[in-house]
Amino acid sequence: MNEAFKALADPTRRQIISLLKDKDMTAGDIADHFNMTKPSISHHLNGLKQAKLILDERRGQHIWYSLNTTVLQEALGWFLDIISYQGKRGRDD
Repeated sequence: MNEAFKALADPTRRQIISLLKDKDMTAGDIADHFNMTKPSISHHLNGLKQAKLILDERRGQHIWYSLNTTVLQEALGWFLDIISYQGKRGRDD
C-alpha cells in the first residue's frame, strides 16, 4: 500500500491516473497530454505499474494502459479508515 501512496505523491502520476479513469490509453496517447519526453512518461508509467495502480496489455503493436481499480479502491478504503479513525479519536479526547 505504501508504494501506491508514494506513486500518487507525484502530480504527473496523479494526472495519468485521472486520464485513465475515462478510458484505456496507449503510452503515446498519454504522452500527448504532457509537455515532456516519451521516456519520462514511460518512467512514470513504470512507477504506476510497480505500485500496481495501472495494468498494461499488449494489443497488436501497442501497449494499452488501464486503471487497476482494485488497488485504487483498497488505497481509498485505507485512507478513509484513517480519516474516520482520526475523526473519532478527536471527539473522544
